[in-house]
Amino acid sequence: MASTRELILDAAARVLRERGLANATTKEIARAAGFSEATLYKHFRDKLELMVVVLHERGPQFIPMLMTLPARAGTAPVRELLSELAAVCITFYRDGFPMFASIFSDPAILAAHRAHLSARDLGPHRANEGLAAYLRAEQSLGNIAADADPEAIAGLLLGACFQHAFTSFFAPAPREDKAAAAAFVAGLRL
Repeated sequence: MASTRELILDAAARVLRERGLANATTKEIARAAGFSEATLYKHFRDKLELMVVVLHERGPQFIPMLMTLPARAGTAPVRELLSELAAVCITFYRDGFPMFASIFSDPAILAAHRAHLSARDLGPHRANEGLAAYLRAEQSLGNIAADADPEAIAGLLLGACFQHAFTSFFAPAPREDKAAAAAFVAGLRL
């Protein structure tokens, strides 16, 4: 049986993705989980902390994959690993947009979110850093060109994934996510 914390996280993920951070209340999240609002506050300090935990624990495995990617250098073809990462990245961005939009629409929420991430040495820049670290490891193994720029490649790939996820809210994506991810990786000069 799932713990109270797990049930709250599952409900919060659903509510936050459907309504965004600004439009979801802790009361609504608690009700969706089948608990009182007081129970929610026994596990999470506030809605912002709950959102950050949802992003880390209920989002696609983008962040955990990034954290382990450098250790996977040399274990599979580079383009294969990058395609896998890009597909997960697209889903992470698409699922996160309702929450991200809420964060950026309110200066107080944005400031609190920045402080929360800063205190834990986290932030969106970590995605680029993690991917660049993996690419440097592959470069040191001779699996990508010595003159390739790992930071530029990381930025290009993650940016393409972000753009693909973003545009999917306005019109159907031109390609299925996995196909788009593979195409983005195929276009990289490695």
